[in-house]
Amino acid sequence: MKLVAVFRGLILGVLIASSTPPVPAGAQTVAGAAPPWAAQMTRRGLGPGPAAIEALNAWTVGLAGGQLEGAPIRFATEIARVVDDGENLHVLPVVTRGPAENVEALLYLKGIDAAVINADALEQFRSLVPNIQQRITYILNLFPSELHIFVRPEIASLADLKGKKVNFNTPGTAAAYSGPLIFERLKLDVQKTFIPHQVALEEMKSGKDDMAAVVFITSKPIDAFLRGKWEPGFKFLPVPFDDSGFYLPSTLTNSDYPQLIPPGQEIETIAVPTILAAYNWPRDSDRYRRVARLTNYLFDRLARLQGPGFHPAWRDVNLNAKVPGLNRLAAAQEWLDARAASRAPAAASPGETTPPARPAEQRSRGQ
Repeated sequence: MKLVAVFRGLILGVLIASSTPPVPAGAQTVAGAAPPWAAQMTRRGLGPGPAAIEALNAWTVGLAGGQLEGAPIRFATEIARVVDDGENLHVLPVVTRGPAENVEALLYLKGIDAAVINADALEQFRSLVPNIQQRITYILNLFPSELHIFVRPEIASLADLKGKKVNFNTPGTAAAYSGPLIFERLKLDVQKTFIPHQVALEEMKSGKDDMAAVVFITSKPIDAFLRGKWEPGFKFLPVPFDDSGFYLPSTLTNSDYPQLIPPGQEIETIAVPTILAAYNWPRDSDRYRRVARLTNYLFDRLARLQGPGFHPAWRDVNLNAKVPGLNRLAAAQEWLDARAASRAPAAASPGETTPPARPAEQRSRGQ
């Protein structure tokens, strides 16, 4: 009986210990004294009550990214790292179903002020939201996602794909969303499949299940085509540029894919702009001021993102690059205009730099 009582005491002790909130590493406490981190929270006004909630939300921005394995969520996370300014700005990257569906999040999801989206996704919303170009603006053209149509040796042209099996990757990816849209524009009626690309590529190599092509829409170069071994005849098909939508002209070259494209040859294709967009809040609203501050911090600190440790595509970001079919956020255009104005005196005085002026910001309560 004594042994049973001992075991019961041990179990009770474990249960009590497991129900006690853990003290952060380095927080030494004594009886009746609060740990240092609690005092710090009190100094910052983060104790319980309306004031704490207000302080926590005042300069917080929700940024819809994408799926965990994609580039958009990485861009969103890196933006959050660089623009973080304690209580002055806090960006929350949000994992979503993908940049195509982020348009819906930007329009309707509570707490989302900005999002990484594919520019052509707006086209799908026109019938539901006719004034969508007045409701969504762009902050920055992040990177182009090039269209890659990779085919088996017997396929010589886009017309040869009609009726054939073509893979567009898994649902939620850029290829699964934009690929069918582009094929509709090209008037190509194909057998669409949505399986993982690595599976489809193996089927193409072996000739299994009549897989004729795979469609990638992402930043070049793609590892699968750099590292894979391909028999003669496997190739990329050229895609003509049609200046009638949200797409940009682009090319695939030997420097991109030395095993598949001969030196001096270029494969014409198109690119889908992947952009940082914002909801078009009224200029006098708190939500607009948050997005404006995010924009100013991001533009001021772009050089950090273009340095080591961040996605290499940041190095190709051009602040002045425009997005077809969309208006730029007013705060972004004002920053660019201020920088352009500041360059004239800077050019007259070599070695001196003048930080670009930015609109005055007044702290206000969160909404």
